[in-house]
Amino acid sequence: MAIYMTYPDALRLMQSWTSSESLRRHMLAVAVAMRAYARKYGEEEEKWAMAGILHDFDYEKAPETHPHKGVEILRQMGYPEDVLEAIMGHADDPQYPRRTRMAQALYAVDELTGLITAAVYVRPDKSIHGLELPSLQKKFKDKAFAARVDRQGIVQGARELGVSLEEHLQFVLEAMKAEAEALGLAGSERREG
Repeated sequence: MAIYMTYPDALRLMQSWTSSESLRRHMLAVAVAMRAYARKYGEEEEKWAMAGILHDFDYEKAPETHPHKGVEILRQMGYPEDVLEAIMGHADDPQYPRRTRMAQALYAVDELTGLITAAVYVRPDKSIHGLELPSLQKKFKDKAFAARVDRQGIVQGARELGVSLEEHLQFVLEAMKAEAEALGLAGSERREG
């Protein structure tokens, strides 16, 4: 029997499958960016965040079949088809075109959240709060910086969303700044309260 899962269910599932703290934080960052784009487009925030938090959940246990294995498991658990379609689309496989805005957004934010996180980690204070767009753009242009980040995928993702690269970089950066504490990116500027 299919059951519609909630974001907290998805988060627990991801945590049970993923031991790497950096991979967990990556999926959390993608979920944050997805929630922000859902809000921007008037879509279901929880559902979009679920796509983000689960898009790589199977990677540690089944890297050779990622994301196919994960999607198969999620389908058996009753996750919505549009979430599964978005997860398949992030793999950039021509067999799975990104036909929905959710799929396009997931593809667009996946690599970008990694670039932003890397840009924060090289800052002396390890805080996202001082990272501004010009600095991020400079890191984006420096192919030696975070060399494994697929910059063409980021460009293509922005294009699919119908936004400029600059707008996309700024939007995701601001979304991540808003959740800096949860993402472990607040550095020495941690807020009390």
